[in-house]
Amino acid sequence: MENFFQLKKYNTTVGTEIAAGVTTFFTMAYILFVNPLILSGTGMDPQAVFFATCIGAGVVTLLMGLLVNFPIALAPGMGLNAYFAVVAAHRPGALMTWETALGAVFISGIVFIILTVTHIRQLLVIAVPDSLKFAITVGIGLFITIIGFKDGGLMSMQFIGDKATQFTPGSFIDNGSWLPDLGSLHNTGTLLTLIGLLVIGTLMALRVPAAILIGIVITTLIGIPLGVTDLSGLSHWSLPSFNHLAVGKLDLRGVFDVGLVTALFTFTFVELFDTFGTLVGTATKAGLMEGEDGKRRIGRAMLVDAFGVSFGALLGTSTITAYIESGSGIAAGGRTGLTAVTTGVLFIASLLVAPLALVIPAQATAPALIIVGVLMMSAVKHIDWDNIGIALPAFLTIITMPLTYSISNGIAVGFTSFVIINFFLWIARRKEYTKIHWLMIIIVILAVWRYGWML
Repeated sequence: MENFFQLKKYNTTVGTEIAAGVTTFFTMAYILFVNPLILSGTGMDPQAVFFATCIGAGVVTLLMGLLVNFPIALAPGMGLNAYFAVVAAHRPGALMTWETALGAVFISGIVFIILTVTHIRQLLVIAVPDSLKFAITVGIGLFITIIGFKDGGLMSMQFIGDKATQFTPGSFIDNGSWLPDLGSLHNTGTLLTLIGLLVIGTLMALRVPAAILIGIVITTLIGIPLGVTDLSGLSHWSLPSFNHLAVGKLDLRGVFDVGLVTALFTFTFVELFDTFGTLVGTATKAGLMEGEDGKRRIGRAMLVDAFGVSFGALLGTSTITAYIESGSGIAAGGRTGLTAVTTGVLFIASLLVAPLALVIPAQATAPALIIVGVLMMSAVKHIDWDNIGIALPAFLTIITMPLTYSISNGIAVGFTSFVIINFFLWIARRKEYTKIHWLMIIIVILAVWRYGWML
């Protein structure tokens, strides 16, 4: 271990690295419960998603530790899984089936590998102003929060209009509309969500390690006497049934039926900035980006990250990416791949608790989604609100995502408005002008083409 992970070089020990790996695992283990809940909205079997989450996160995190020697863990990304669920929602009019969505994610992973090897991926991220990157993070946070409100019963849909004709075909358009409203506290599920939100919030305020995971467990236990938590799944304690797994069920042909460009734009565009920003951010926090060695290693880390996207799709889950929660392990002293190896092993071992994970009610995981939204909202402070050429595109990016229930809509609107406004600022030679990278212009052209002609 000393020679392989270079522990002395990074001034750490085996004990410190293992403890850091355990810390990282417990900080991000909530994804084991949340991911099956979110992706089940597409019609996927929660048990199959749980299996894919455990194995996908475990294997890719192991690769990050063994091949790159980075203390960074990876798992299906929050926000990215929500976007997957919306695109492939189990309802009429969905853009694609979940099998096709997995195929699109798989192809986007191949695109990531190509972009990483050719260094275009790095150039694409450089092209986007930092304020817009932060706006994407905030917008996704609000998007996740709405999902948490809906899953937890804090928000309901109320029909406003002519009740006598609201069930007549088309009348909801002509005579009224469905508007969001508060949920009812007379509903025990809604009450449990509020309790869970207060529990997790209090634990985080007290800086309790693994606050989100502990809060989910406590909320689930409180849900037993309230009649919300269903313990019937514990009667058959076993590994997930291989008859229900989604391994290899991705539909590549369906991607071409939907439209290759549409499918790739749908996932690659959203994944690109999320995965790179998180990976570089956590590596920088650990002091691993310094010097030529740091640059070479971040390149290898990006390859592992790109591989994880396609590997997760093969297993049957949405995009696997680096987790910002890795920062908890780094704060605990983790500096080498041994931290990641420890976390990866714990994810694989989590298969043993599959029945326990599947009894977690939506009302116990919904507060976690809201809390994640709070954490992502903090990025808003890094946006330059004094420059309208930045502030307006950033605001449009943030507000469009939750209001249109689409991350890609927010990115397209924000990027397009940024290019147009700053183009005129450049013509007027105003000091507020922000330089427009040529790749931003290409991205906007693709966005206009997609929304103007393809849909």
